[in-house]
Amino acid sequence: MEVSGTMEVAALGRPFSLGMLYDCRKDSLVPGITLWDREDLKDHIGERPQHYNDCDIVASETIEDKSSALNVEASLKASFLGGLVQVGGSAKYLNDSKTSKNHARVTLNYQATTKFQELSMDHLGDVKKHQFVFDKGIATHVVTGILYGAQAFFVFDREVSVNENHQDIQGNLKVMIKNIPCLSIEGEGSLKMEDKDKANVEKLSCRFFGDFLIPKPPTSFQDAVEVYQSLPKLLGANGENAVPVKVWLLPLTCLDSSAAKLVRQISIGLVEECQSVLEDVSDLEMRFNDALRTQTAQQFPQIGNKLKTFKQKCSQFKLEFQRNLAKKLPSIRGGGEEEAVLAEELRKTCSSPFNSKDLNEWMDCKEREIYTVMSLTDMMTNTKIVSSQTDLYKESFKAEQAVCFVFTSLGRDEPYLSTLSNYLQQTPKPDDAQYPHPPDQWYNSRREMEAMRHKAKLFSDFAEANKENKNITFLTVGLTNETQKGASIYLYTGGFSVNEDFEPSSKPATVTGSDINHNSVTLKISPPRFGAEDITSYSVEYCVRGEDGWKQETAPRAEEVTVSGLSPNTEYMFRCRAETLVGAGPANEVSGSIQTLPCSPPGRLHVESTSREISVSWEKPAELGQDVHVLSYIVEYAEPDHQVKEEDLHWEQMMRRTEKAIISGLQPETEYAVRVRCDCGAAGRSKGSIAVNVGTTKRDLKSKEYLKESEELRVLVARCHGQYHVFNNEVKDRSQVRELLDKIRNIAEKNGGSHYTNEKFQKTPGTRLLVLGSWY
Repeated sequence: MEVSGTMEVAALGRPFSLGMLYDCRKDSLVPGITLWDREDLKDHIGERPQHYNDCDIVASETIEDKSSALNVEASLKASFLGGLVQVGGSAKYLNDSKTSKNHARVTLNYQATTKFQELSMDHLGDVKKHQFVFDKGIATHVVTGILYGAQAFFVFDREVSVNENHQDIQGNLKVMIKNIPCLSIEGEGSLKMEDKDKANVEKLSCRFFGDFLIPKPPTSFQDAVEVYQSLPKLLGANGENAVPVKVWLLPLTCLDSSAAKLVRQISIGLVEECQSVLEDVSDLEMRFNDALRTQTAQQFPQIGNKLKTFKQKCSQFKLEFQRNLAKKLPSIRGGGEEEAVLAEELRKTCSSPFNSKDLNEWMDCKEREIYTVMSLTDMMTNTKIVSSQTDLYKESFKAEQAVCFVFTSLGRDEPYLSTLSNYLQQTPKPDDAQYPHPPDQWYNSRREMEAMRHKAKLFSDFAEANKENKNITFLTVGLTNETQKGASIYLYTGGFSVNEDFEPSSKPATVTGSDINHNSVTLKISPPRFGAEDITSYSVEYCVRGEDGWKQETAPRAEEVTVSGLSPNTEYMFRCRAETLVGAGPANEVSGSIQTLPCSPPGRLHVESTSREISVSWEKPAELGQDVHVLSYIVEYAEPDHQVKEEDLHWEQMMRRTEKAIISGLQPETEYAVRVRCDCGAAGRSKGSIAVNVGTTKRDLKSKEYLKESEELRVLVARCHGQYHVFNNEVKDRSQVRELLDKIRNIAEKNGGSHYTNEKFQKTPGTRLLVLGSWY
């Protein structure tokens, strides 16, 4: 694209003056040489006022929007991108970019013009005496017009936290900045605005880029308002402090056809492609700056060093790209090369390892790695993160044992970084990485991530359980270990590694109350799912619900543990943890509280039986809970079955208010189990007393039936000459005893007045009496 005619160019803080030479091939001034004497120039300068001022908001950070705010056209922008143009004053705003994506940024642009000056070419005379300017081709244009004025950019930044919406903050910031021209300052020097707005502006920082000479650059919102209001005065009463903001350039070929000329401009499409390449790098710069600022990148040097290497390679690429651009632009503009050379350079960049897709993909993966590590370390309490092997050794000697969560894959080689280096050194190798990251990265594997989260949970729970144990220290570090992908837990004893795949004990799988008494609770414990082989015992902790101060009991490794010494009718909380030689595992709490029974069981059961009844008596319970009263007793009885557990028997019940009862309607010659429990109303019931087994007697028969059934008994009655005395078990008083004693005295008198021993009974044929029955 050939170029002829006058050109308009943004001054960009450069020291232009009328008659100055300019090389459009390089977009550079040629100071010290003019075509005319200064005195001749002064006499041929025309001037007219051109007053104008305005302000605008620049909400975008793109090169395009910044260039537009400074009226930079595509060709000059290309020179700026290639580093050919050194800007000054307000144009330094072009070089200012956000360093973090976590910032909301809005820029206020103030612009003013004062006058326009131009040369009167009809009266400048012959320029042949300066023929060397044309012969040497040191310039392509001469400055024939200048618009004077000034610009200022107030750049406001606000950090956006993770809990805030970036878009909302950006919108609110834009509204506040837009109101600056309307704000006033009160007598005390403070801004006249609502308190909530004052709180918001206090979070803002400000940077100033301008063509004005100010005493002190603003750093706060209020400073910016004060400086903004002073800008019109700073231009001077007659605009004497204004600077060139736009210049008009006349091709030297208009004065001499032999002069160097601008053959072609760079097409807008290629300029935009160059702009896109550099903007992509700038966007990456913000990303790896944010990544480097994370605590994770600082705590784990393997991550931070890779980011720094990546940043360095990108910076080298950017400089090299700009250097090539700076070489190509003047040659293309001067006709030495075709535009196709620049197009080919851009094509090579897009197909190189530095193409935007691969660079961003590598950064995506690195950010994912950072936030994965961050999520895992955030789980860990009572843990110190150390950054090197040396620090790990130092910390591991501070306690008898050190348990260390090790990220084992952070230091893995990054072939892509080597590929970037080889490209910059122009030494590509056949085995250079074709992709920005290997496909087997640990943070991309669901299986590896699940395993790591599991290990991190075991580690953090174990660390929390042992936070009061001064003999153990918990550490986190990054160490490369190809045999343990992702992460592993190391165990150190006395500063030396004894296990590189240590599995801490998890909490017991289940803990439930299996037997509840008035003063004890038996817990049924299922072993932990992990680390169970290292368990030496269990620690059972308990406390009264709603109170502080847990008591602890150590129990052997068993499925059931009984906690004794509790108070009746009291709610307790229970938890249990496994004990190992390294430390205690996390606790598993019994779901909800467990209330002990209101009182102890009734004591010392006494039973007596007949063929149809059992008489039971007992003692009151020895222990009663606070405010507990026994309202009644529940007497339970059942026929025992040795094949069935006691609790599974078919128990019959009867209620009594006193400490005795008679169980009637029983079967003769049958064994019964009898127990008693207390009914304490709303407080509940006690445990049953120890069951007592008792058998009923044979069924009651008349004396003739007994004699008929027993041969032996009939023989005895015959030897007693048919005399016998039968006791009736239903009679409760002693009348039968007196009747028996009277019979015995009568017989004794008949036998001579003396009682008979067994021996005499065998030898003497006197009157005899057989006694049948029994009494209480």
